[in-house]
Amino acid sequence: MNREEKKKVITGLKERLEKACGAFLVDYRGLNVEALTRLRRELGESNIDFQVVKNRLLSIASQDTETAVLRDYLTGPCALALTYDDVVQPAKILTKFIQGYENIEIKIGQINGKAVELSAIKKLAQLPSREALLSQLLLYLSSVPTSFVRQLSEMIRQFVTVLKAIEKQKA
Repeated sequence: MNREEKKKVITGLKERLEKACGAFLVDYRGLNVEALTRLRRELGESNIDFQVVKNRLLSIASQDTETAVLRDYLTGPCALALTYDDVVQPAKILTKFIQGYENIEIKIGQINGKAVELSAIKKLAQLPSREALLSQLLLYLSSVPTSFVRQLSEMIRQFVTVLKAIEKQKA
């Protein structure tokens, strides 16, 4: 790669790193082309960029971005998975994928500028999807006013029952 091509790669990578809310460094040694293509396809279906990068270029591109916390882990062959909205989905896909291969491993992750170790990434992968979490939150939020209205209507019903009992007693 000549100098101009490297500048273009660094510029493009820096733009994507600035937009990304999460990044995962993967050591892909031991993967054949077919497996690497399958991993790219699975990640691509979830709008996750997966790219094999040169460590030096990634180190330069990550300066002044949240991904700079990964610079200490740029050793050996690295691939970078970038997500722009949901950090749970790439963690799920990567942890599921590495179970079938002995040599591939997730080195480290970055979520909103904080480094995330492999154990935390595995815990993150066990979370439900973003949509499921949002639906649970919506359910909890809607249950509070519903139960409040139910309690108010029960109080009114009991009050009416008491009034009818008084009316019956006086009659």
